[in-house]
Amino acid sequence: MSSNEQERLFCYNGEVLVFRLSKGNFVDEGPTKTPVLHVRRMVFDRGTGVFVQKSTGFFSIKEEYSHLKIMGCDCVSDFRTGINLPYIMIQCIKETNIFRYFLLFLHSTNKFEKRLSFRLLYELKDSIRVLNGPLVLWRHVQTLFYISSQTGKVVTVSIKFSSIEWAGEIENVGMVLLGRKTCYLSEEGCTPQPSKSDYATWNTQFCVYSLERGEVINDTYIIPPVYTSVIACVHVCATEIVNNQLRVSLIALTQKNQLISFQNGTPKSVCQLPFGDPCAVQLMDSGGGDLLFVISFRSSDACAVWEKNFQVAAKWEKVSSVLIDDFLGTGTEQVLLLFKDPLNSDCLSSFKITDLDNLNYSSETLDYNEDDLLDNKKNYLVVPPLERRLKVGLVSVQELQQHLLLKEKIISKSYKALMNVFQGKDDSTSSAEEECLVTLCGEEENPVYTFDEKLSDNFQDSEQLVEKIWYRVIEDSLVVGVKTTSSLKVSLNHVTLSLSMDQAPNSSFPLIKCQNRVIKLSRISSPVPGSVPYEIGSAVKKIKLSVESEKEEEKEESIVCVQPSEKEYVQMITAVTSLSPLLAFSNFCCIVLLQIRERENGNHSATRYVQCGRIFLSLEDLSSGKYLLTFPKKKPIEHMEDLFALLAAWQRACFQIISPSYALTSMKVWLLEHMECEVIKEFPEICFCKRPGSFYGTLFNWKQRTPFEGILIVYSS
Repeated sequence: MSSNEQERLFCYNGEVLVFRLSKGNFVDEGPTKTPVLHVRRMVFDRGTGVFVQKSTGFFSIKEEYSHLKIMGCDCVSDFRTGINLPYIMIQCIKETNIFRYFLLFLHSTNKFEKRLSFRLLYELKDSIRVLNGPLVLWRHVQTLFYISSQTGKVVTVSIKFSSIEWAGEIENVGMVLLGRKTCYLSEEGCTPQPSKSDYATWNTQFCVYSLERGEVINDTYIIPPVYTSVIACVHVCATEIVNNQLRVSLIALTQKNQLISFQNGTPKSVCQLPFGDPCAVQLMDSGGGDLLFVISFRSSDACAVWEKNFQVAAKWEKVSSVLIDDFLGTGTEQVLLLFKDPLNSDCLSSFKITDLDNLNYSSETLDYNEDDLLDNKKNYLVVPPLERRLKVGLVSVQELQQHLLLKEKIISKSYKALMNVFQGKDDSTSSAEEECLVTLCGEEENPVYTFDEKLSDNFQDSEQLVEKIWYRVIEDSLVVGVKTTSSLKVSLNHVTLSLSMDQAPNSSFPLIKCQNRVIKLSRISSPVPGSVPYEIGSAVKKIKLSVESEKEEEKEESIVCVQPSEKEYVQMITAVTSLSPLLAFSNFCCIVLLQIRERENGNHSATRYVQCGRIFLSLEDLSSGKYLLTFPKKKPIEHMEDLFALLAAWQRACFQIISPSYALTSMKVWLLEHMECEVIKEFPEICFCKRPGSFYGTLFNWKQRTPFEGILIVYSS
């Protein structure tokens, strides 16, 4: 395709419509210098296994424009007849900073009708949606606008949306928008505009807005707040009105590469997708009540997920387009996958059509049944072959069940033996059970690591070292903390916290990947160093400007401040993990283990394990925000655990400040007055920033080493 041509395609009533916009050289009927929009109707020939041209049409753009661009094409209903028609929307630039847009309907006679036209003083980007009517919706400078063929006027949407995830019609409601509404958390609730006195943090929530009524008709029973920040795409499946309240059932794609089903605001099913960065989802009815979700990815990949069990049914790579329609004329839908072919400019040269069952056509290998070549194009269901296939399938299922039972037995025994070792219990595994066990590390003749009887001797009672276990949810992270007692005498660099799934024994992910951090705060304020002689060039160890590192953090604390007494500080061992993988379990339990490494006899090290306890979480608790950490207006941090959770989950930056000429004694005053910080009473070294805007909630820790040098540690989300 030349640089003067643009091409778009989509499906309509089993046909593939190929639009091509050129400067007049593409068709013979149009003038040679006039831009021409050409359309080809392509249908699949099951006899030859290729797409053939059914008919063509063209539309000449006679007015003079410097630039033409296809903005989009699909199908919407015409409010005059209620019939779905193909449309194409084109952008034209006639003068400097004047952009004209017009929408064309394509009728069955291949005649184009200019249905909507409007001008703007700015260019529309990719945030354009064309809805039934037709109605064109777009976003510009944080404001939504729309124009319809019925009114012909540009209308401003009163509510402020940070993004629109879905738009469509709902019965008895009309045209609605579903998106993220930016709101401000205050005592009065969630209001669209913040007041000057509100020092609360920004938050977002999903809501449904009616264009006809001009008001929000629902901001609950949609998507729980814990998922709001990770939603990438939404498809509404069903709606109903219960007690004058709109209830929505939908599916959503997340930035964590998941497909999640929500029913009335409650997550029901989760599927981990095989590729990253999903961008679109379509619904496919393959017949017999079997529904599939077909997901497209920005990496030019695609996959299909069964609606009945949320399992991946198929996946494809190097896909340029994904279309769903009845291309074979069987009365059910199939998916048409168009693949990239650099050696052929025809967009339909490399393809695959499948219903993920017995209908499969491909440009590579023609894989279809002879019955599909009949002229009447009907599906003949031959009962005896189907019965034989069903019996063979049942035998395979029974063999698979036996294999899974044996596999579960092996994993169960291995899991039980491993937990007995962790807990220091006697292993009472019989010889018959030992035959089912498998080695966990390496081969039996040369194991990488062996748990022996010495481990139980090193397993210490948690009551001696652990005072309390707590956990919080911050955005998409789960923070688990263990408050240790003064009995823990080892270096904090040698202490780690581990989380283990206490699910069914056949769980594939018993251990959870965590990021550990050790936090130690003093309960008393550090005195300001006196005016002692200070040598600028002294051989004092410098702390570089860096982002947090567990080892650097311990070194910095040992340099900056003098070790307080046991009762004057609190130390926490924390573990931070991603919450999204855990959401696949409706209810899950985690075992909290403390691992302590100690050096003995020179370079030899020994490891002690402390089972601290268990934590229990459920999707219902997470959806209701029970463990979600937020900031009230008057009391920024209410509990000690909230402060340690923020210090563990947030990013940490350390700044070394040196002032050779002036003393830094007013640094604390600058934090309190200019940055409007508030000192945490229980831990005076931490300041909570209450300055409105993006600074709100930032935590500062100022540690002055000398009158002319100090360390400023900043914690931010």
